[in-house]
Amino acid sequence: MSLRDKLSRTPSHEEIRAALKDKVVVVTGGARGIGFETATQLFDAGAKVAIGDVDGEAVGKAAADLGIEGIEVDVTRRESFDAFLTEVESRLGPIDVLVNNAGIMPVGPFLSYDDTIIRRTYDIDVLGVIIGSQEAARRMVARRTGHIVNIASTAGRIPTPGLTIYNGAKAAVIEFSEALDAELGPEGVKVSAVLPTFTRTALISGLQTNKFIQTVEPGDVARIVVETIARPVVRVYAPRSMGWAESSPLFPQFMKRFSRKLTKLDSIFLNPDQQARAAYSSRIRGEKIDTKENRL
Repeated sequence: MSLRDKLSRTPSHEEIRAALKDKVVVVTGGARGIGFETATQLFDAGAKVAIGDVDGEAVGKAAADLGIEGIEVDVTRRESFDAFLTEVESRLGPIDVLVNNAGIMPVGPFLSYDDTIIRRTYDIDVLGVIIGSQEAARRMVARRTGHIVNIASTAGRIPTPGLTIYNGAKAAVIEFSEALDAELGPEGVKVSAVLPTFTRTALISGLQTNKFIQTVEPGDVARIVVETIARPVVRVYAPRSMGWAESSPLFPQFMKRFSRKLTKLDSIFLNPDQQARAAYSSRIRGEKIDTKENRL
């Protein structure tokens, strides 16, 4: 490996394949979107991959399409997560990496949120990450090796009107991940947080993004996840060019107000196209899932 490769933040294709070959990697929320793309790239890199999703029919089809293991799991229930990881280990062997990807993103005025969606957001986005991390870490610490990758969001660093519940949930995941890495590092277990920007999945359906707001494909985020597994870091943005968001808490409030107005972040999430977002809104509330819906 050249000095340039060693100093680069991005591992080479060869380094990725060497790091992932025959590693057992588990991805939650793997039936669609970032989770599905992450599983695809991991499998292509030589990992042994299992995906889990609360939508049993969708995860079965996604797994069959890729030729990997797919198992239904409810990340909010400890017994379900434990059974999921146990089943993966029985099929593939000890888990080397867990990618806590399952998550939902409600949008709208704070006063419009009801208890159902508030609780589901924190149950899935925060408690699901904590439960999954604990169940995986117990297995990993016993072997003194392992890696947990938590999918957070740049929204955890950039407070935005209309995203209050999601902002709080993802900020929790970011700080939880760093604290857990500091605690488990001496036990041989690494923990990383990946912070995607706007990603073209159902999460942003019905939202009017613009030229000021960088939007990426699920595959772009998946690539950062794979690179992070190959060369672990505590925190990384997807894309890496969004790293400036790390300093956002230091900006004075007048700059934040001006930036939100310039980019229309002061209104995008407050006024979504409800009709365009209807299918996703129904799904994240736990209502009947349309299995014909595309994998976003």
